[in-house]
Amino acid sequence: MTSQTIRRRLRNADVDGKKHQCLIDTDLDDLNEPLIPRNDEYRAKELEVQKLEDILYDERRKEHLHWTFLFSRIISEWAQWLAGLLLGSGSYVARILSSPLTTGAEPTRKFLPPILTPLQEVRLSTLQKRLAVPFDGSCSEHQDALRQLWRVAYPNREFPGLKSELWKEMGWQGIDPSTDFRGGGFVSLENLMFFAQKYPEAFQNLLNKREGDRAEWEYPFAVAGINISFMLVQMLDIQSGLPTSLSGIRFLEFLSIDESAFDELYCVAFKLMDIQWLARRASYMEFNEVMKSTRVQLERELALEDVTCVEDLPAYNLLRR
Repeated sequence: MTSQTIRRRLRNADVDGKKHQCLIDTDLDDLNEPLIPRNDEYRAKELEVQKLEDILYDERRKEHLHWTFLFSRIISEWAQWLAGLLLGSGSYVARILSSPLTTGAEPTRKFLPPILTPLQEVRLSTLQKRLAVPFDGSCSEHQDALRQLWRVAYPNREFPGLKSELWKEMGWQGIDPSTDFRGGGFVSLENLMFFAQKYPEAFQNLLNKREGDRAEWEYPFAVAGINISFMLVQMLDIQSGLPTSLSGIRFLEFLSIDESAFDELYCVAFKLMDIQWLARRASYMEFNEVMKSTRVQLERELALEDVTCVEDLPAYNLLRR
């Protein structure tokens, strides 16, 4: 090339207030980069720069995700705390939401589903799986549970077999207890077993109707137990999904403290039902009304502000008598 200067690029010049484009003459000796780069070397450098940029982008993205995760956890915990503050049983908001409407409609009892801790999620899921198991009279595990129930109920009596007239003494409707589990499922048998083993004296008092002035026509003990299991599931709204009732939300607090909270509450409910029965001097035909009043009383106690676990319920003291 004979010329030592080239016309490299256009630039704008301002002459007399007017824009003009002109060429810049540049000496070849002053150039720091080739006009036509050497392809292999240029591409290698370009790939290296791109790789560094990708690494930097990935690091920034990881850092962004990390802080996003931390921020979302903080927001979640803050929302849970705020929900407890606003919807707590003693709060003004809770009283407004749970009070009857001025139009005379039914009380508003639905709340937003709570935000669960990991422990609550696991325990609620485990309980829901228990509730979904039907009683199967042909299942050996369920048959063994019936045998065990007989032994704890009547420790000094021989097991009469899975079908016997003697089962009626425990309060089953027929000679085959497996036919009475339609409404309660296997969990209702587990509830009875828990009651018999955890509070044997209270269990025996109810089984044998030892306390109070009993009616001529008493409620059948075992069938009543199945009805109590069913009532609790409905009241707590825990069979599927997250509870939206005040009682159900309060129960989740119990569950975070004690994984046996459902079984414990069952024992309290059974004893409370018997107290309601005696107070009403009820007959067999009034059993449904007794169950309704039992549920109302439980809901009231679950709404108490200073109740944080089953043992805090006033009716829990009935088990210790």
